[in-house]
Amino acid sequence: MRRRTFIQTGALGLGAMALNPIGSLGKAGGKPHRNLWATSVFPPPGDDARMAWWREARFGLFLHWGLYSILAGEWMGKTNYAEWIRNNAHIPLDVYDTLVARFNPVKFDADAWVGMAKDAGMKYVTLTSKHHDGFCLFDNKLTDFCIRSTPYKRDICTAMSAACERAGLHQCWYHSIMDWHHPDYLPRRDWEAATRPVDGAKYSRYVAYLHGSVEQLLRNYGDIGVMWFDGNWETTWTHEMGRALYDLCRQLQPNVIVNNRVEGWSQAPITDPLGDFRTPEQQVPATGWPGVDWESCITMNRNWGYNAHDHDFKSVGQLIGLLVETASKGGNLLLNVGPKADGTFPRESVDRLAGIGRWTKVNGEAIYGTTASLFAKAPFRSTTKGNRIYLFLTDWPTASLALPGLKTPVREVTVLADPGRRPAVATDGAGRQSLGSLGAAPDPVCSVIALDFDRQPEVGAA
Repeated sequence: MRRRTFIQTGALGLGAMALNPIGSLGKAGGKPHRNLWATSVFPPPGDDARMAWWREARFGLFLHWGLYSILAGEWMGKTNYAEWIRNNAHIPLDVYDTLVARFNPVKFDADAWVGMAKDAGMKYVTLTSKHHDGFCLFDNKLTDFCIRSTPYKRDICTAMSAACERAGLHQCWYHSIMDWHHPDYLPRRDWEAATRPVDGAKYSRYVAYLHGSVEQLLRNYGDIGVMWFDGNWETTWTHEMGRALYDLCRQLQPNVIVNNRVEGWSQAPITDPLGDFRTPEQQVPATGWPGVDWESCITMNRNWGYNAHDHDFKSVGQLIGLLVETASKGGNLLLNVGPKADGTFPRESVDRLAGIGRWTKVNGEAIYGTTASLFAKAPFRSTTKGNRIYLFLTDWPTASLALPGLKTPVREVTVLADPGRRPAVATDGAGRQSLGSLGAAPDPVCSVIALDFDRQPEVGAA
């Protein structure tokens, strides 16, 4: 079922924005529905000092880019592929390897990429240093299957980390635990069992390679905000291995944040879950996770990697709606772009980032550094910051706006897009507060009203 636009649904209609699954497998990329990182045992919240910038940020850019971008989602006449194309289209390894000689993103401009993220109001960038196909966008000294072997040759991660530092954004790395290329990674794909026998493969050698790769990512590119792991669901990757990898990251950079997809398989129930934050994919949890750090990763269209045939992009209004919904539930939004092989963003992504940026320039203070809504039930989304509550209004009221359950008297009201407008506050005989005389909506997508109080506001049952 297709989702209606953010304007049509309004704040209440958003609910848990559960989006359609991507292709046959999911994502970041395309995991089976054996969701080891969504267990009932929550990882403990990360320590406050280390997590402070991430909780303040609320909004980041996800980038899925690699050899698969060259194929642009198409193989043998079928056009429904993306970053999982080697596996899903059953491309032999020796054929896929020929893409290395074709990867030459001469239009890649790290400052332009980071600049678009910053202008959109994003505070961090998470790049696929290596996806499941095993190709590394950095100059990995442990393999030739990396950017060094391409015509381009220049280290993408060096360029991105330098651009992020110049722009004041946090550089983060996505890194796949799964690897379809390394000779020691197990298990093999079922469809290539005949052409890639497991004789001589030793998984412990692959784990050493993984550790060595991560060590380079955390030693050679400055301060890294997040190590965002993925591809951890196969039973060869165990809880003990996850613990060792998490500890390695923290030893190399004590302040780095590690997501919970570092977690591995365990035959016994896991009582010491790993990771600093949870990673719901293609959805915003219905009620968020109070007391737990989390980040929803969501695509702009239907795919993570570039697919030239996928023009099913969410509107600017829908994407703003996702940002509002995640913040109002106390989470972060990691919004994905799949760059083209030449190093440019699809035009649809560029336009949407610019549209989001126009909104965040006016209303960003209602997102950054806020906490989840205090209202149990209300005709709007909201966030809280100190002695201020922000109301997100998609359905702008023509008359009054009830503030259900608000106990603390409102001292002042400000419309962020029209600071000179000061709606009046009315209180009835039962102490119920409401706003009146709102006038016309100042923003066609989502207008934000700030309520200021003399103390931290309290909201009870409506």
